[in-house]
Amino acid sequence: MSTLPWLHPERVALLEQALRQRILILDGGMGTMLQAHELDEHGFRGERFEHGHDGHAHAHDHPSCDLKGNNDLLTLTKPEIIRGVHDAYLEAGADLIETNTFNSTRISQADYKLQHLAYELNLEGARLARAACDAMTAKTPDRPRFVIGVLGPTSRTASLSPDVNDPGFRNVTFEELAENYTESTNGLIDGGADVIMVETIFDTLNAKAALYALSELFHQRGARMPVMISGTITDRSGRTLSGQTAEAFYYSVRHAQPLSVGFNCALGADDLRPHIQTLANIADSFVSTHPNAGLPNAFGEYDETPEHMASVIGSFASDGLLNLVGGCCGTTPAHIKAIAEAVRGHAPRALPSTTQVEAA
Repeated sequence: MSTLPWLHPERVALLEQALRQRILILDGGMGTMLQAHELDEHGFRGERFEHGHDGHAHAHDHPSCDLKGNNDLLTLTKPEIIRGVHDAYLEAGADLIETNTFNSTRISQADYKLQHLAYELNLEGARLARAACDAMTAKTPDRPRFVIGVLGPTSRTASLSPDVNDPGFRNVTFEELAENYTESTNGLIDGGADVIMVETIFDTLNAKAALYALSELFHQRGARMPVMISGTITDRSGRTLSGQTAEAFYYSVRHAQPLSVGFNCALGADDLRPHIQTLANIADSFVSTHPNAGLPNAFGEYDETPEHMASVIGSFASDGLLNLVGGCCGTTPAHIKAIAEAVRGHAPRALPSTTQVEAA
């Protein structure tokens, strides 16, 4: 992959320049912000997928099942809300905006009978984020903003059986995952993403399918894009769902020569710290993290304040562990603003050598 030219060399140069100068800020939780709108079924459907009086769809591509909760669909039915979330995070200090495409694969959208929208969801998701970033960059030309095209883990796992009575069974294949990721990535690239992020990885085999798909797609296009990889330590055992430690996870994905490797979701910053420390010690790429606002309470809500989260992440920065940082579940623009202020002035984590910097 490294022998291919960059698809957007000028954008990559700006991003790498920024990464060498300071710790860059990722955005925060999308779902957290969308929940505040308290949209009902009608809100998720919008005009395009609205039911008729007879209970049937007017639109030809409307499924009969409920669509409430399909946050990615809001890219098409309520784009102004998604743009508003992007704008809020940019105003809070984000340098990089993630597309609203966490579940925009055929596999995940099949839960809503909307698998045929996978490419369109990624295309429009990237376009929305691109417009928001370009508008903010126009205000501050000396500080460009970047679009991260998000590839989520899908709702299936290639390493584990969904049936405890049949441990050898799998409900998805490596090839199916790769096909899904290829289609989604094409949409993200065509929509204007600067970087592709394979994130919230609980099963490294799923991630390998994504990385394989990216490699093949870049060769087909004759040009590559920077790739960010972010795994998930699922609980305090310190392992991913498929059983890997932070160190094992890193060595499983470093062949892709990622721009960055990190961890997000599942844990708050306090609990993620030892795993970020591990990556900072061994990674020849940049290191990222976007933790949750603590662990969920009994009501599934996140209680960690912006001030507490920022103080913990400030210590990450002062100890030289970070290159990119943001927030995941439960975080808001207030969290991102506090985090941005906490890491400002701290030098970014230094990469091991110039040779490895160029490889990234």
